Amino acid sequence: MITTSSIAEQRTVLHNISWETFETLLAETGEDRGSRFAYEDGNLEIMTPLFEHENPKIQFDRFILILAQELEIEIKSAGSTTLKRRIAKRGIEPDNCYYIQNELAVRGQETLNLETDPAPDLAIEIDITSSSINKLGIYSALGIAELWRYNGRDLKFYQLREGQYVECEFSIAFPIISVSDISRFIQQSKTMGEIALLKLFRAWVELKKLA
Repeated sequence: MITTSSIAEQRTVLHNISWETFETLLAETGEDRGSRFAYEDGNLEIMTPLFEHENPKIQFDRFILILAQELEIEIKSAGSTTLKRRIAKRGIEPDNCYYIQNELAVRGQETLNLETDPAPDLAIEIDITSSSINKLGIYSALGIAELWRYNGRDLKFYQLREGQYVECEFSIAFPIISVSDISRFIQQSKTMGEIALLKLFRAWVELKKLA
């Protein structure tokens, strides 16, 4: 069975896909494809992002970079790296993900294996249109400690507690910021020039450090 949807993302969902088939598709399509995969115990979603999806992804990445620079926190960006664990039968390619608390544990590595390596500390997931895959369940099974999820209107922060995500107000990785802070700047990105927005955000972070 195949289902599709489009607007900000084009989605195709395939059912009864084995783990072996999922890994074969990953290997044969490579890392340079424009689509992203999410796999949940036999169900595979193939999503192709369009402009409305990609622009906020870029803004989140820039905000995180500025936060890390201003707060002098080392990070390792992993982008949309395929995150998967065979034992959990789960895999996903986030919009962005980062090692922050565990940055030292993967510094210098050229490959990533979640069977032995720690999971990224923070992942960004943008779903403008509804996904039929339980992405919160995938991220929790992979052990992602913090998830920011944005649907084009609302942003939510989640913390992983005892295997379940709990919605929270403040970031774990960057405790000085709240979900309302980042939401405000994401909304401003829809009407402001990008350079002006980044200058405004950096100045705001500098003030937050002094508070």
